[in-house]
Amino acid sequence: MERSLADIEYNYKYINEKIAEAAIRSGRKREDITFLSATKTVEPEYINYAISLGLDHIGENRVQELLSKYDEYNLDNCSLQFIGHLQSNKVRQIVGKVDLIQSVDSVKLASEISRVSTNKNLTTDVLIEVNIGGEENKSGVSPQNLENLIEQIIDLPSINIKGLMTIPPICDNSDKIRKYFYDMRNIFLDISAKNIDNVSMDILSMGMSSDYYEAILEGANMVRIGSALFGNRVYK
Repeated sequence: MERSLADIEYNYKYINEKIAEAAIRSGRKREDITFLSATKTVEPEYINYAISLGLDHIGENRVQELLSKYDEYNLDNCSLQFIGHLQSNKVRQIVGKVDLIQSVDSVKLASEISRVSTNKNLTTDVLIEVNIGGEENKSGVSPQNLENLIEQIIDLPSINIKGLMTIPPICDNSDKIRKYFYDMRNIFLDISAKNIDNVSMDILSMGMSSDYYEAILEGANMVRIGSALFGNRVYK
């Protein structure tokens, strides 16, 4: 399947319009919401075209794919983040290349990010991934264990907790998905209110191509949109 630059341009404008609409409905402004595009299976030429349109955040799900495309990204005015499940033994391959790791869900992973970052004399920003739906086949810390995990991570050197991320269960209607986003927003606000040292709840990353509008209505300030921008994923 060939991707169309014209389609990408149309989709980019449409998504921004919908983000702005949802932001206003939630009492905020368009600039309060970060549009990050998930770029799994998307070739660098199309990613860079979207960046030329104004896209300033991209996220990869897989380490090997990120590394294979890294030298071709146009990152002069764009943030590269890691948004997929990350294995501890691959941390050293991306620390220093990404601006944010969105999927920290264990002390083991956080400790490795801290160790590698310290060795490289830099600090890595992370989000804690929350399994809001309690799904056994999905990564993320349970809401009940979230605060305990944060408390175990906050004193690690060279790592900053910048907020939370979630991927809720697939739902068959808007009300169900909004309930998960609503619950996640309350968790986010609860952690924020505790004013935990070394934790800044700046980012609530939730919502993807099928539900970013609902996520913004319920308080997301970062959405991760892939297929709605670039079309259906092409697996080789």
